[in-house]
Amino acid sequence: MCLAIPGKIIEITSQLDETFRTAKVSFGGILKEINLYMTPDAHIGDYVLVHVGVAISKVDEEEAVKIFSYLKDMGEVEELEPSND
Repeated sequence: MCLAIPGKIIEITSQLDETFRTAKVSFGGILKEINLYMTPDAHIGDYVLVHVGVAISKVDEEEAVKIFSYLKDMGEVEELEPSND
């Protein structure tokens, strides 16, 4: 199932210009490198909805925490965790 998962921007890790940026985003403590191309107004501390490695919109903290909790309860965030392969 393809879902957008909320995460918090921890650090801007690369910035080619104002449009092409990447960031370290925390999903309940699991950190991933995310493209911010579609969210040029997102900054450190903001919550974003992420789909296939791209932040597609900003979301407020309360909504992000609620959505993440629901997804975690449904077991939909397990694929974010590093595998032991």
